[in-house]
Amino acid sequence: MITNTDFAKHISRFFSDYLLNERGASKNTVASYRDAFIQFIDYMKEIKGIPVEKLTLFNLTNRIVADYLNWLVDIRKCSISTRNYRLAAIHSFVSYLQYVSLEYMDEWQKIKSIKFVRCSSQSPSYLTIEGIKLLLEQPDISTVNGRRHLSILSLMYATGARVSEIVNLQIQSVQIQAKPYTVKLIGKGNKARIVPLLDEDSQVLRRYMEEHHLFDFRDKSIPLFINKRNEKMTRSGLAYILNTYVAMAKQLRPELFSGTISCHSLRHSKAMHLLQAGVPLIYIRDILGHVSSVTTEVYARADSKAKREAIEKAYTQVNPNIVKDREWEKDNDLRTWLKGL
Repeated sequence: MITNTDFAKHISRFFSDYLLNERGASKNTVASYRDAFIQFIDYMKEIKGIPVEKLTLFNLTNRIVADYLNWLVDIRKCSISTRNYRLAAIHSFVSYLQYVSLEYMDEWQKIKSIKFVRCSSQSPSYLTIEGIKLLLEQPDISTVNGRRHLSILSLMYATGARVSEIVNLQIQSVQIQAKPYTVKLIGKGNKARIVPLLDEDSQVLRRYMEEHHLFDFRDKSIPLFINKRNEKMTRSGLAYILNTYVAMAKQLRPELFSGTISCHSLRHSKAMHLLQAGVPLIYIRDILGHVSSVTTEVYARADSKAKREAIEKAYTQVNPNIVKDREWEKDNDLRTWLKGL
């Protein structure tokens, strides 16, 4: 940063030292917080008339932050989720400031008291097992690209991985040369988890790795999946691959691909299919890398099939048998019907 204000000094330390070394924040978290403060700096200049070279901690007040959040939603038309992400970044910053800038402690506490806005709950978008099968049949496995794309999509679904977890995979993340077959994923907050792979899933990945001689590399830290420029896959590149095959599958069976299908839909699909197969929520939580089972419970609430089956299992006949009770209507002579009882 060019400026020498206390805001510039502390925001620099916050990103270069606090987030990375003390908090162990992931690259995605750092990027999200960076975007939040770039937008905040733009807001202060455009709306409040305070350019970055004059922006100080004195300007970081509860009122200013509240106005900024309202501006995001009302003027910039950002979603409530984006508003909450921006607030999370500011909360983290003032948590850091509480230890290094005590003179404004009262203001930091007021900012910390700004609450997140509850988002309207939406059911996760997911594909049926039939839809997943059709999707994975679309890559042309007679070509190198087709086999590579099948490996990517198959692994995304098999592990229920986030997009960032797939693009950051390294050769050393995969253990498929001896059982048990596993993949090590690095999730939010740089937390690692081991996800088991079934034989069928490992076969697809093994063919890809053998074809590209990845088992022979001495440097096991290179990316597992690379693009045409021999660089690590990007999120947009992954989305492009998925969208290509979703469009192809949708032409064949449009009823299986209603709504918006994103890379995260494969993660949702895996979770729903595990739930429908009777896998306990606690195991699904660990596979997906959720911190709390509360997050995983959204799949149980969204699974209408499971709800229906649970109701059917618990059903006891309490209503009168309508068919039997109205049998007399088959004979217009009620007296004759009564005699026949």
